[in-house]
Amino acid sequence: MFRNLSTRFGVALQYPEFRRLWMANASAQAASWGLIVTRGWLIYRESGSSLYVALATFAAMGPMLIVPPIIGVLADRIDRRRILSIAYAVDIAQSATLMLLAFTGVIEVWMVVALSLVNGVSRATQLPTSQALAATLVPNDRLLNALSLNASTQHGSRLIGPGIVTPLLAIAGAPAAFLVSVVLYVIALYQARSLAPQPPVARARAGFVTDFVQGLAYVYERPVLRLMLLVLVCHCGLTMAFESLLPSFAHNQLRAGDQGFGALMMGVGGGALIASLMVGGLQTPRGRGTALIVAGIVSGLGQVLLALTSSLVVAIAAAAIMGGAQAAFMTMGQAVTQSIAVDEYRGRIASINAFSLGGMMATMNLFNGSLAEQFGAQPLLLINGVVFTLIVLVTIVPLTGRQMYGRRPILEARAA
Repeated sequence: MFRNLSTRFGVALQYPEFRRLWMANASAQAASWGLIVTRGWLIYRESGSSLYVALATFAAMGPMLIVPPIIGVLADRIDRRRILSIAYAVDIAQSATLMLLAFTGVIEVWMVVALSLVNGVSRATQLPTSQALAATLVPNDRLLNALSLNASTQHGSRLIGPGIVTPLLAIAGAPAAFLVSVVLYVIALYQARSLAPQPPVARARAGFVTDFVQGLAYVYERPVLRLMLLVLVCHCGLTMAFESLLPSFAHNQLRAGDQGFGALMMGVGGGALIASLMVGGLQTPRGRGTALIVAGIVSGLGQVLLALTSSLVVAIAAAAIMGGAQAAFMTMGQAVTQSIAVDEYRGRIASINAFSLGGMMATMNLFNGSLAEQFGAQPLLLINGVVFTLIVLVTIVPLTGRQMYGRRPILEARAA
């Protein structure tokens, strides 16, 4: 039975190169989410301000507005393994700097924000590169499984990273938590360097801007791809821009103290880990489409449930439901975009994905954090969850939406 489950849900791990990439992503993403919790804990403890937490979150996500277009073109032109290795090395340096500043006691909020920006540039480099690389390391019929496993490292790391650093914050403080991130990034760098060289898939025919614009045109000419990216943007802005709200929500709504934020993030990560692995076992377009609809609705309603509770136990359960639905929705959405794209455009499609999704998350985290100072975190979580639920229901109606959700075959041209 276990062998059958591993064959169905983990089949892409049979490919050694993908397995190395998966391990690198798992370590790096756990380090990243550990940093998010540690930075949020440290800043809120020092300032008591959701706005300052939002500024650090925006600094960590804001580079998604600038970096992915450049990296997407580079990922189609040069060795993707080299790009990942450089990004991981940068993250080792910035995490070690945070650790030393916290250990010596000279760390200040502005330093955390500045180093969050460095981490943001690196992460904006990693996400589109690893997504494009994952899609080339397995056969096309294993694509959804590979992307679901790749997504499990992004979403499940919200359990692993916070799960490691949350008790350390209570016992040893921020320096020990930052040390964890250093170690995890070192593991990621080792695994990335173990990958075989990845030859470029596209020649440099024009400038960066021209190549990126060609990627945008490629998306625009394919209605299902265009709609999927638009819905993913709404999903990230309305249901996944919660990092700046949870510290305040845990303190004021749940009365959970310093550990409440980490506990909620672990709930999100636990649900995300399970869901991102399970969707890899879906076999038919209609089955994936049904799961995409359900995941979108539950993603919004899970956030509503979180907003309405004042119990930490119920809030963790709601966070797990919300996190699982978010991970499933994002994984299948990314699988739709990558299955439509040809390899020559995969780096740019992944970069447009990261550019739009990360940019929206960065902007909405800053927006939410500033509004939470006046209105509190609860109403923002509630309203955003309701709005996204309505968006999912509306997009089921048109033909393009039915194609996106597997109710009609996708007839779009695949040629470059």
